[in-house]
Amino acid sequence: MYETVALVGATGAVGRIVLQQLAERQFPMKRLKLLASQRSVGKEVRFQGEMIKVELLEPGAFKNIDLVIASTPDEVSAEFASWAVDAGAVVVDESGYWRMDPKVPLIVPEVNPEATLGHEGIIASPNCSTTQMVVALAPLHKAARVRRVVVSTYQATSGAGLAGNEELNDSIRQSLAGKKHTPKTFQYPIGFNLIPQIGSEKHEGYTSEEMKMVYETRKILGDEEIQVCPTCVRVPVAIGHSESILVETERPLSVAEAKELFEAAEGVTVVDDLDAQKYPMPLDCDGKDDVFVGRIRPDISGGNGISFWCVSDNLRKGAATNAVQIAELLVKQAAATAS
Repeated sequence: MYETVALVGATGAVGRIVLQQLAERQFPMKRLKLLASQRSVGKEVRFQGEMIKVELLEPGAFKNIDLVIASTPDEVSAEFASWAVDAGAVVVDESGYWRMDPKVPLIVPEVNPEATLGHEGIIASPNCSTTQMVVALAPLHKAARVRRVVVSTYQATSGAGLAGNEELNDSIRQSLAGKKHTPKTFQYPIGFNLIPQIGSEKHEGYTSEEMKMVYETRKILGDEEIQVCPTCVRVPVAIGHSESILVETERPLSVAEAKELFEAAEGVTVVDDLDAQKYPMPLDCDGKDDVFVGRIRPDISGGNGISFWCVSDNLRKGAATNAVQIAELLVKQAAATAS
């Protein structure tokens, strides 16, 4: 079982929510250890009424640890994951470093839980924009096989961590005061602005964030033939990624059938009544774990297409919640094996 847990990156935006999720979901553990870089060592973090001191992330830190949940930059994960695995722990990793490694399963528990079986010590959690999209696509893919996806994302500043939201607030204040804002986290001022680039140039004019959605979607859904055309945009919203998605399926799906599939899917909540002005919005999805779907309608340009709007809290299902759900899945699978 996974009774001793280490959280790497406990003081970051995602790490804080992982702590909340471990408490709220009553994760079955006996001991929690918090690990971070030298600058955070010695800080105290409250967990279930107890103050836990942050310890240094180093090779010896994983002794007697069963499970590691980590939210760190890629380069940090590349170094520490082997320390944890060598010490006998299983790592649930939020970084992008391991996602496309063929030996590492890339998991969204509602979509491909069976892929965790046979892992070699590291399990990856997908990019936040991919996670919510595949949760919505999975029931359509199972019923009618997804062939092509055109997606535009509207991604919150918290996707860039605590610094992203701080910059959003600073940028808005400076704009309202009639002052020029000099950005540090983003390429341009984000207040009252949209930035159509997330990540670096990667492939034929597509960014690294966009190509993550291409490769990760195929891996999670287990279909290398799915075509994905993404455009990722940073927007002045603190929490909650939104996505406009057009999906083409092999078998035609009616709007009514697609809606039924969404409503029956685990982790999906349908909010879809245009006449009543009811549809998912970031403000309403903040602090919630589901993926919210609305504006479900046919592709009037032709083909076997369904168009919909998708919103999710990027810090929860897009990151922290998904990682904790993977940990819960591991516990369940271990219990089933033991019995």
